[in-house]
Amino acid sequence: KQPGNGVAISEPVFTASLMENDAYDRIGDEPPNYEETSFSGGTTSNGNGTGNGEHRAVRPSVVSAFGHDTLDRVPNIDFYRNAGSVSGNRAVRPSLQELHDVFQKVSVCVSSSPLQPPLHTSVYRPVSVHQISVTNTVEDREGSDGTPSDDVESVIPLDNKDGTVRFGWIKGVLVRCMLNIWGVMLFIRLSWVFGQAGWGLGIVVIALSCVVTTVTGLSMSAICTNGVVRGGGAYYLISRSLGPEFGGSIGLIFAFANAVAVAMYVVGFAETVVDLLKENNAIMIDELNDIRIIGCISVVLLLGISVAGMEWEAKAQIGLLIILLVAIVNVFVGTGIPASTDKKSKGFFNYDAKIFMENLPPDFRDGETFFSVFAIFFPAATGILAGANISGDLKDPQDALPKGTLLAILITGVTYLGVALCVSATVVRDATGNINDTIATGMDMFCNGTNTAACEQGWNFSSCDLHIQYNNTKMEHSLQHNKITRHTHTVMTMVSGFGPLITAGTFSATLSSALASLVSAPKVFQALCKDNIYTALKFFAKGHGKNNEPIRGYVLTFIIAVAFIIIADLNVIAPIISNFFLASYALINFSCFHASYAKSPGWRPAYRYYNMWLSLFGAVLCCGVMFVINWWAALLTYAIEIFLYVYVTVKKPNVNWGSSTQAVTFVSAVNNALSLTGVEDHVKNFRPQCMVLTGAPKNRPALLDLAHCFTKNYGLCLTCEVFVGPRTETLTDVNAGMEKNQMWLNKKKRKAFYAAVACDSFRQGTENLILCVITCCHSLTADTAGVQSYVGVLHDAFDFEYGTVVLRMNQGLDISHIIKAQGEYTHTHAYTHTHTHQCIKQKQSEYFRLVALTTPQSPQVVVVNERLVSTSTQFQRKQGKGTIDVWWMFDDGGLTLLLPYILTTRKKFKDCKMRIFIAGQPGRVEQDRMKSLLEKFRIKYADIHVIDDITQNPNSNSWKMFEDMIEPFRLHEGSKSTTLAEALRKDNPWKISDAELDTFEEKTNLQVRLNELLQENSRAANLIIVSMPIARLGSVSDHLYMAWLDILTKNLPPTMLIRGNHKSVLTFYS
Repeated sequence: KQPGNGVAISEPVFTASLMENDAYDRIGDEPPNYEETSFSGGTTSNGNGTGNGEHRAVRPSVVSAFGHDTLDRVPNIDFYRNAGSVSGNRAVRPSLQELHDVFQKVSVCVSSSPLQPPLHTSVYRPVSVHQISVTNTVEDREGSDGTPSDDVESVIPLDNKDGTVRFGWIKGVLVRCMLNIWGVMLFIRLSWVFGQAGWGLGIVVIALSCVVTTVTGLSMSAICTNGVVRGGGAYYLISRSLGPEFGGSIGLIFAFANAVAVAMYVVGFAETVVDLLKENNAIMIDELNDIRIIGCISVVLLLGISVAGMEWEAKAQIGLLIILLVAIVNVFVGTGIPASTDKKSKGFFNYDAKIFMENLPPDFRDGETFFSVFAIFFPAATGILAGANISGDLKDPQDALPKGTLLAILITGVTYLGVALCVSATVVRDATGNINDTIATGMDMFCNGTNTAACEQGWNFSSCDLHIQYNNTKMEHSLQHNKITRHTHTVMTMVSGFGPLITAGTFSATLSSALASLVSAPKVFQALCKDNIYTALKFFAKGHGKNNEPIRGYVLTFIIAVAFIIIADLNVIAPIISNFFLASYALINFSCFHASYAKSPGWRPAYRYYNMWLSLFGAVLCCGVMFVINWWAALLTYAIEIFLYVYVTVKKPNVNWGSSTQAVTFVSAVNNALSLTGVEDHVKNFRPQCMVLTGAPKNRPALLDLAHCFTKNYGLCLTCEVFVGPRTETLTDVNAGMEKNQMWLNKKKRKAFYAAVACDSFRQGTENLILCVITCCHSLTADTAGVQSYVGVLHDAFDFEYGTVVLRMNQGLDISHIIKAQGEYTHTHAYTHTHTHQCIKQKQSEYFRLVALTTPQSPQVVVVNERLVSTSTQFQRKQGKGTIDVWWMFDDGGLTLLLPYILTTRKKFKDCKMRIFIAGQPGRVEQDRMKSLLEKFRIKYADIHVIDDITQNPNSNSWKMFEDMIEPFRLHEGSKSTTLAEALRKDNPWKISDAELDTFEEKTNLQVRLNELLQENSRAANLIIVSMPIARLGSVSDHLYMAWLDILTKNLPPTMLIRGNHKSVLTFYS
């Protein structure tokens, strides 16, 4: 190295360029341009050639894992990130074309300019130095500094260096859900519900409510663990599952429902305060206006807490939770305190079995029924989406939402049940409140009727008639139901140890619910506006501050809440709001069912405790409850939702979230197309099917318009383009035009497909468009033309960026000769259909002997054919317990991992477990990295094995087998004179030359060594999946490439070579 003059190569070396982004290291395929790795122990050098001692932590380059030059990348999570989600940290894997195209040699000039990155040199084996250009290796967002942001897609949670507030599952989900579910129903209407229904049916009411919320919670858990969850709560879950049409319609009404719910809860709080003012003769103007004044003041204070930030809002929620917990404990404590005479006159006694049994049967009054009582109670069980609504502010929504929501449902359900049963065991239904209504001692023998328990306690409540203790002052519906009316003292105040704590609990329940709704509405609305479903609402998408707070959404929610507070009579709108919430629950359940029903490979929820039919039952149950609560409100909800659905469908927002609706549409299209193949065309159903040679569709619009007049929306129209010229020159245009031209057709509302081919002549291209070409597979033992044709098909697949799968079975796949022999045998021996059937069943051994006789080989061919027939039906049989071994060597977009996963979801392979094999360095780092990646993809596996000795040379026996395999196809020009060698190359250009073997010695060693490792580790596997090696056009001869594939899969169980098209087929986004 010469200081000041860059790098002078005085002997064969390779250069390693330090990248700015260590998520993606750019390495050449043949050219030895490598990144310096953490294993080299070298230091960087500055522009003058002097080391500065700075160490760079860079991912080990592929040469460390495989021992040869390659542009291929090992699997890495950065290849699967969305461009807009991680600031400067999304890596782009090399494309299939970059791996496969003809290698271009260019001169390398190493400059000492300070504008170029510093170079580090190390001695390596003699190779020529080339250069590969890999574009778009990293996509940065505008203003990115190249460092990871606080994105929720990160493998490891990032430090909150910017002060962004993120909540765990307790503070973010559990606390919020419990506060929302523990509404004023607990203190005001619960005793009335059990008074009407008795504790027998009362338990049914609570249980049925919990069934609805639990099923919804299970469905939500499945959806939110099927990928990364962003902000938006119910809207985000539904829109990413069912698409923008369902999500856009429910998102708007859900946000509106939360905004109006703020007014509901605040009015409930204001009415409680006004009651206290009335008791103390402190009314300011009149009761109605006092409610408005107190309500407006309260919502302003709540808005201040919300705008101050999520941290302040969370602290307020914790304080309200403490008050609420104290109030609940106060109820339980009060039931154990000996009752005073005043409390006994009002019907409260300590625990008594006779009181408990007297309250068992229902006693419906004032026209109430089980369903009307259930309709009043059920809204108290809602609030399970309080945590989901702030999903964007959670540290790990996938973990927090299932855990926090389901635990909140359990705790609150047990609390409701415990409080209700305690009250049922201590309070009688009817009481006069008169302390003089006592019975003389010894007169309890005359007790009978409905007040037996009180009579035996020495109290005569027979004059109560229809006075209902559990409803001292009638209230039409509960606060949680959003119907708020005036109320005074309740049973809970009497039962509690300290009455004012119940009032404090009521304040806490109303304010906490109002605060949660005030935060939820803007968050959901902001997520909806960000997706630009309704373009007119884009204004509200902007966030402010470190937490991206929706300040504009807060203001809008405040205006809506104040408007409904001023109305101060919410009894009409309340059932509509309740139905809006239930509609959200119904769609969450249906989303889970629909995604499961579509059986899309992308549906891989980490949460396994759900059932698609249970989710469907939950959806139907939610719809039923909507009608139970209020039939006209349910119909109005459906009407609004349908209107918004149609609106979004007509507007067709430019989004694609991979919804289950798309998956079902695809399945339906395939099934419909297949059903047509079994139906003979009839003249009555004739429709024009036009192949229109338009070139690019926009180039000949008149021709396209005329064809469109024929097919309109009911016939098949193919617009075709032929690119004439060398395929290497036209291939880029073909691939670039596919999506662009199809999008143009869609934009012009022309229901047509675009297809393109690249050929040497227009006529040949047109023939290719018309004909369906079927290509057969060949082995290395086939003739030269057969091998070239077979490898040519693989090269074509790579050129057109198709994912490619090759299946290798030792016994072979072709049974055409057996089928032919079977036909000859049947024709010779079978005279009737019945006799044919019996002959084939009873003389199968004779049939195989016939095959042996008709084949010019030894009698051992009978055994071979028997094995071949058995092998041909191998995948028709159920696979026993075993493994599917996946050797995921290179990152091809995930197809190598996705296909075996799909197999494990099929009945025939359900008993097989996946084992993952990767190349890497010794230690736990590579294993932990792959474990994290698989968990992100929600793919179950049995083991992860890191192969750290893949770079060792194969043993002599394996190498001898490979040499014997290629011997008939070798040129052996090295041992001959120059003139003779040139003549041999000219006469046999397809043969493998000695120079080629020397050039690709390391890659050849890798294939032979991989076969040894496969024999060692996967010999007993049911199926082996291996990343398919790629040979560059013009660099590797067809026979050498076939030899690689042959030796790689030789003497193994059924083996699939897979190479995706290097476009992601896996994602960890929802």
